[in-house]
Amino acid sequence: MKPKNNNSCSNNNNCCSNGYSSDVSNGSDNNSPSPPLSPPKPRLTRTLSQCRRRLPSKTKSFVRRENLGSGLGFRRNIRYLLLLLLLYASGLLMCVGPFSGLLGYATVPGSVYRSYENFQRLWDDIRFDNSSALQLSSVWKYKRRVKVQKPCPNSTARNHFSMYRTSIMEPPGSSGYLIVDANGGLNQQRSAICNAVAVAGLLNAILVIPRFELNSVWRDPSQFGEIYDEDHFIDNLKGYVNVVRELPEALMERYDHNLSNIPNFRVQAWATVNYYLGVVLPVLRDQGVIRIAPFANRLSMNVPSHIQLLRCIANYKALKFSPPISSLAEKLVNRMIERSSMTGGKYVSVHLRFEQDMVAFSCCVYDGGEAEKFNMDSFREKGWKGKFKRKDRVIVPALNRVEGKCPLTPVEVGLMLSGMGFDNTTAIYIASGKIYQAEKHLAPLRKMFPLLYTKESLATPEELAPFEGYSSRLAALDYTVSLFSEVFVTTQGGNFPHFLMGHRRFLFGGHAKTIKPDKHKLVVLLQDMGISWNAFKEEMKVMLAESDRKGMMVPRVKKFNRKTSIYTYPLPECACLQSSNNSTFRLSDSANVLDYRHELQDSKQSSYINGIR
Repeated sequence: MKPKNNNSCSNNNNCCSNGYSSDVSNGSDNNSPSPPLSPPKPRLTRTLSQCRRRLPSKTKSFVRRENLGSGLGFRRNIRYLLLLLLLYASGLLMCVGPFSGLLGYATVPGSVYRSYENFQRLWDDIRFDNSSALQLSSVWKYKRRVKVQKPCPNSTARNHFSMYRTSIMEPPGSSGYLIVDANGGLNQQRSAICNAVAVAGLLNAILVIPRFELNSVWRDPSQFGEIYDEDHFIDNLKGYVNVVRELPEALMERYDHNLSNIPNFRVQAWATVNYYLGVVLPVLRDQGVIRIAPFANRLSMNVPSHIQLLRCIANYKALKFSPPISSLAEKLVNRMIERSSMTGGKYVSVHLRFEQDMVAFSCCVYDGGEAEKFNMDSFREKGWKGKFKRKDRVIVPALNRVEGKCPLTPVEVGLMLSGMGFDNTTAIYIASGKIYQAEKHLAPLRKMFPLLYTKESLATPEELAPFEGYSSRLAALDYTVSLFSEVFVTTQGGNFPHFLMGHRRFLFGGHAKTIKPDKHKLVVLLQDMGISWNAFKEEMKVMLAESDRKGMMVPRVKKFNRKTSIYTYPLPECACLQSSNNSTFRLSDSANVLDYRHELQDSKQSSYINGIR
């Protein structure tokens, strides 16, 4: 804050200009003195005495006019600022249920959970709806043939790498060894692996099989070889990136056979190609080995096409689930196809994020009353140690719901799918962890869709026993079954649906075949206790059409301006990999699961589905 001018005012009505400006600019005193009155307009004729009397104050008069203009400008700005603050505060209060009641405002549409009440009110209309059901074979109207780049980077990839290394003055042989620690859950680790392959290619480094950090949330101690096939990973990257299981003995001795002793190189998030070449590469050449941990999101999406290709090769060719995972995953896919015979072997998969930890973390309020509040408060305190009680953290559940941040409940998913036209003959697979109060929340969904399955209901206890307690391995099963569904429904975002949407785009000719609800709109409709079933259905059909339209979007990519994730939008860059490996990616030509139902029994196709990422 500027110090006030020490000059005293000449009289009670004339305050110093600097002092006035200071009071207004800091905005801390609403009782700031008013600016001086405007000087009287000069008369056309003045006496000599009047002129003489005014001459000494000419400068002061000019200062007064200047002060008046600036003072009025400051006051006008302050008024606008106060008005904006008032509008913001009143809008925020209106979003908070208890305060809005005190102020006499109606609750904001969509801020209160009434979905189950609406289901009970509309259940008879849903049950006796005689309109024709939506056929799974006609869900997706949009078709797109993705244009493949000519020539494909894949066909000349080795030449690209040779020319590129020559351009950066890279000597023959490798620059050294790259070690990365992948953190997070299954698909965050997947992102780290693909980025590590790209960085190894960029630096001409030898990649050591990535290590997995034990995440405090996922709590899965599995390492790379327990989730992915190491031999397949190494073999499919030959000619692009050299991969080894461990460092040479000489280097291991230098660090007492403990990789954690290798100094950790901290790399900024979304680091550019120039950063790696200018900062990381010299250290790698000097030390012979470099370790980067953690390694999530440590490479920019804007990289040269041949480096981008490495991400495609790693994600869709080199990463293959381990035999125990892929074997059971194949059985689950086949069993879902068998149980969806009423819909031609096609089924819907739903990524339902209504687990207890997700509900607690979202801070959303459902219909459990005080018991639910106590339960969620206790769970948050146990899992996050006061994080949600900090003074700087404002929790407004109603606002979270309006902004679409609340996980969809099973009944909300059921109402949405029923409204879109899916009937009770539709087989649905739920990809999820342990549902919060599953018996209560899944009951209405089962009433709408009796053919409801999970990995627990499809597999025997003996088959699932080796996977219990390993969240990433269980997620890999869900990933595979969801990948081959005709319709995939995402309800909350995250790495799982983002990777899955991209993989489905890669397999299904550029279309993700994914329903991504407009949650802002959905919460408003589900709170409306006066909406008719027919009106709700019309809104859901519009939402399905919008998902269809967005599902086939391909971002415009011009060299180094990619702003979207290549894991969610793999085309057009990864289309070259798809077209150049027809023997490996033959399933990608199929438009639906039934078309390759019998192909799954073929040894080559069984080998491929075993490699589903």
